[in-house]
Amino acid sequence: MQRTSSEPRRFLFVLWDGGGNVPPQLALARRLTERGHRVRVIAPRVLQSRIETANCLFIPFTEAPEHDSTSQTQDLSMDWAARSPIDGATRARDRIIFGPALTYSRDVFAAIEAERPDVVVTDYLLLGAYVAAERAGLPLAALVHTVYPLPAPGLPPYGMGFSPAKGPLGHARDAIFTQIFRRFYNAGLGKLNQVRTECGLSPLTSIFEQFARADRLLVMTSPAFDFPDVTLPSNTRYVGPQLDDPAWLTPWERPTSDDGRKPLVLVSLSTTCLRQEDLLRRIIAALADLPVQAVVTLGPALQVDDFSLPANVQAEPYLAHVLVCPQADLVVTHGGLGTVITALSAGVPLVCLPLARDQGDNAARVVWRGAGVRRASTASVADLRRAMRLVLEQPQYRAAAQRVAAGIAREGGPATAIAEVEQLAGSSVGVTG
Repeated sequence: MQRTSSEPRRFLFVLWDGGGNVPPQLALARRLTERGHRVRVIAPRVLQSRIETANCLFIPFTEAPEHDSTSQTQDLSMDWAARSPIDGATRARDRIIFGPALTYSRDVFAAIEAERPDVVVTDYLLLGAYVAAERAGLPLAALVHTVYPLPAPGLPPYGMGFSPAKGPLGHARDAIFTQIFRRFYNAGLGKLNQVRTECGLSPLTSIFEQFARADRLLVMTSPAFDFPDVTLPSNTRYVGPQLDDPAWLTPWERPTSDDGRKPLVLVSLSTTCLRQEDLLRRIIAALADLPVQAVVTLGPALQVDDFSLPANVQAEPYLAHVLVCPQADLVVTHGGLGTVITALSAGVPLVCLPLARDQGDNAARVVWRGAGVRRASTASVADLRRAMRLVLEQPQYRAAAQRVAAGIAREGGPATAIAEVEQLAGSSVGVTG
């Protein structure tokens, strides 16, 4: 990758361990180091080795909570234990966005004073980092590792798994749920303003003002995947998927078959704890009676000994999806954005089985684009088998996935994100206050 910026800059990344949010942000951080920039990442200790593998310097939190998304006892939000979708969203709101915001602001400001960065680049959920950057007078880029989640014209309310509204009833639905969404997150306004007051900043009247104060909200997906006719705020940019560079990864060879080339199915149900064991057992049972080869990535949350595997199913703790997807014919997934966008970037259709979080929103876009189907995570073995057979046998799903892939390829790839953060770094005037 050729350098275009005039001189090396200093970037301070702020990261939490939420599973799928980590790889795209570290992919961007590593590409910046490849261009000669100095990149420091303040994060929980569980991410230290991954940060150092990305050729960045790790800075541990001192006040913000240590956590590990693969552990039921150390997960930050513990939304896998939620009794309802609202309970899950409440846990994320209170335990990630607002609850630790003051400690994040203190840790990030201390790192700013020590590292003297030109720009702060943070996971978009860590509002404490926004406040620290504002206090220091530094530009801030927030990395949105989901589809765009804030209210915007043309977008159905986030978190509901809705498709775009149709007719008066659909628009009334969106208006009602948008108001609910705003009230739900503005319940954290008091805590955010406490952080701002400690940092010598004026209070806000809505938490959405804090997002508007970011110099950039960089949405790490593509308009080719998102719903059409969406109007984003002026500080917001799509920067495309930030996928790992295959050159950095261990090569992968697909399983061999005694019956010629069978379709290859990749199954991935998150690296974090989502109580996905029962669903995975049903998927494996459905695959047993299909004329396919399948590879299941378990992640650190699951163990291979917990599953009985038929002859046509192989399980691995970890495989780089960016290497497997170009060889796959179908991806079966919970609908996490990392897996979905990697599959679509390779033109591979999907069966989406949302479990929680933003997965319903991602599945809605897959279905809207015609690139796969959505089924309930409670679907029976027979229903799962029918869904997989449908997507494998009907060519329109692959054709639609390939159209999305072509759209993503036209958008410039990682260079767009690099250009955005380098431009911010070049406009910095240094630390103040």
